[in-house]
Amino acid sequence: MSLSIAAAKTEQPTTPNPWILPERALTVLYGCPEIQRLSHYFLPRILLHQKRVLYLDGANQISPLLIAHFARGRGLEPSVFNNLIRIARAFTCFQLTELIRRVPKMLATFSADVLIVTALPDLYFDEDVQDRPARASFEHALEGLRELAPLALSIAVFSDATSFKTKRHDFFKKLRNQADHILKVESGPESALSFTRERNTPLLSA
Repeated sequence: MSLSIAAAKTEQPTTPNPWILPERALTVLYGCPEIQRLSHYFLPRILLHQKRVLYLDGANQISPLLIAHFARGRGLEPSVFNNLIRIARAFTCFQLTELIRRVPKMLATFSADVLIVTALPDLYFDEDVQDRPARASFEHALEGLRELAPLALSIAVFSDATSFKTKRHDFFKKLRNQADHILKVESGPESALSFTRERNTPLLSA
């Protein structure tokens, strides 16, 4: 998939680069079917600056081959990027919650600068999981994200929640309420992307 920026709209007087994740902030990106794969395209800039990424993959979308392609395209061995990223996969909402709650312990052995989470709260919409345990697990995940707020950590959540037909859409509303930054990403002709900045808390960016 070829992705590009068609436009970037914002209510702010100036438009920050949508491909740069703000530091010490929770950013939620949503809005297009390719949103989980889009997370890959934030990685090269981060990794080229020698920043480390902890990637919690609830969407089961992370592609080591694509990351290796990014490295080779910049004249680097894939190992250069691979050494800077740690991936943990979750196949159920309970596993994703557990991974989020374990982030502080993970950071003790892998000092990450950026945390990427995919399929939050998408994974919690599973109809095979009863409503009460799904809600309890999601609340624990949000609590885990709140506990990370004091850390020097850039957090990006990539969600396709708005494409689901579910009675649990309040999950996404709660996530939005907790976010410092919200970007709606929409795809246009020829895979071009438009970014609408729905919330922008003034913070330092990297």
